[in-house]
Order: sequence, then structure tokens, then C-alpha cells
Amino acid sequence: MIKIAVDAMGGDFGCEPIVKGVVEALKQREFEPFLVGDEEAIKEFIPNEFMNRVRFVQADEILTMKEEATSAFKKPNTSIYKAIELVKDGVCEAIVSAGHSGATMSLATLKIGRLSGVLRPGIATFMPCSKEGSKTLLLDVGANVDCKAEHIFQFGVLGLAYARNIMNIKNPKIGILSNGEEESKGDEPTKGAFKLLKRLDSFIGNVEGAQIFDGSVDVVVCDGFVGNIVLKTSEGAATAISKLIKNEIKHSFLAKLGGFLLKPGFKNIKKQTDYAEYGGAPLLGIKKCVIISHGKSSSKAIKNAIFQAIAFAKSDITCDVVNELEKFKKDK
Repeated sequence: MIKIAVDAMGGDFGCEPIVKGVVEALKQREFEPFLVGDEEAIKEFIPNEFMNRVRFVQADEILTMKEEATSAFKKPNTSIYKAIELVKDGVCEAIVSAGHSGATMSLATLKIGRLSGVLRPGIATFMPCSKEGSKTLLLDVGANVDCKAEHIFQFGVLGLAYARNIMNIKNPKIGILSNGEEESKGDEPTKGAFKLLKRLDSFIGNVEGAQIFDGSVDVVVCDGFVGNIVLKTSEGAATAISKLIKNEIKHSFLAKLGGFLLKPGFKNIKKQTDYAEYGGAPLLGIKKCVIISHGKSSSKAIKNAIFQAIAFAKSDITCDVVNELEKFKKDK
């Protein structure tokens, strides 16, 4: 049975939504959660019938969002430190945390370790697409803000492995985000990464921002600084468009009627753009599964983050990444 370490105390709203998310996941899947944090506080939100399916690991401290990521190394009694230790020591196969993302990345990278050949891990996230049933994997979205060409190339390998093993896309299309489709476009790291990515059969070349959302590419890679701006801008645009539509509907009876008739469609759109549907962003390139969830995650988001962790832990993604990088090394 898959064993998952859960940082039960890291979220913005305390342990309640995190623990409830674990319970919701237990209702649908077989796995063994290790809840790390204040045991007495955690138990309050676990129904009696699930108590024997949960393990508890006491942690007396919480790393707050205001603290530096590196301070986590000096606080071995925090919930995030102890959760990472469970994975590092082989007790658990995966970790889900809605806590300090910087601390999660730092601890995972240095304690669990990078896969052989991986220079820098990358954070991946799903972006909604206009093409029905599709989504685009974007990475890196914030783990690395100053990348070299080889780092971006490796994000392509990481994204390729994730698309094949988790998204079940047999021949995923990979593109590099740039300011034009021509090979000559982009800054120096982007142009250098283009030359390296050409060695992958799945590489389709440069893509522009609009292509992230039209379903023409499965994986888009970029520098983490750029990726994070794309992600935050997209989230802001989606929120603004939603508010604009709501404001316009209020202006007339016909608009209200039209809004009522389109309500099922609006619900489907909201579902496609809802972070909670995916639950978290995988940190790719680490030896074990690390899922970073938003601090404001709901129980639904935590449930889906756990489902993603289970799928990841059962997959061959780590072997796939190592094999691809080994092939590249031999081609050098």
C-alpha cells in the first residue's frame, strides 16, 4: 500500500482542511497516510471509523510563511521537516504539503535528493486549454529564477516523462516558451535550450504564450522566473474575466436570463480553471514524489493532491527521467 507523508499543519487555515482532505481521499482510495503535526489537533477532524487507517507523527513546531526557507534546516521539530524525513528514510513514498513552498523545495532537494543527472528540479503545473479534454503542463513555474540552457532542456525531459507516465500521453508535444516561433527568437538561454531540445523527437520548437491555452502543445518549458509570471498573470486574468462577466450579467434582464441558461457551461469552465481539481504542483527531478499544494488549499484540493501523489508513486517516471538523461549524455 502506498504510504504518503502529509504535512498536516502547513496550510494557511490550520490542519482542518488538510485532515478533512485526507479523510475524503481515504473514502475513495487505498493508501496509508502519515499525518505529521499536533496529534491532538489532528484527531479532532478524523471520524472514528478512519482512525485505524491513519498514522500519526508528532511535530511540535510549524514553519511559518514569514520565515526564510533555509531556516527549515535549523528546525527539525517542524511538521515539514519531519514529513520530509519520512520520505528520505524510506518510510513513505511521497509527501504532500500546503506549507512553506520554499522550505519544501529546499528540504526535498537536499534531503531526499535529485535524480541522477538532474541539475535542478522544476515545479510543474497544469494550465487550462480551449481544446476539450486537454491541459498543458507548464514548467518551471518558480523553483529556478535564473536558468541556463541545460536547465531548461532538462525541464523538457522532466515534462516529457510526466506527460507519458501521469497524463498518459503516448507521444507528447514539447515546446519552449519564447517571443516568437522562429528559432532565432528568445534570449540566450532559450536559444541554447532550443538547440538541446531538438534532440528530443517530441520537440516541436518555440511556442508563444497563446499556445499554452489552445491545446496545440502538451508540455511548455521555460525559465522559472518567466513561468511564475505566466502562472500568476493567468490566474489574475481568469479572476478578472469572471468578475467582468458577473458584472455584465447584472445590467439587464436578458443578460440575467442568458447567464442563467449558460450556468452549466460556466460551472464547467470554473471546474477546468479551478486549482482544487489538480490539488498541487509536483516538484519534478527529485528521487521521490513531492507535491506542493497552495497554502489556501481546500479539503478538495488536498484530496486531489493525494490522488496525484498516489499516481506518481505508482508510475515509472523516475526511471524514465534517468534513462532519457542518460541517452542525452551518451549523445554528447
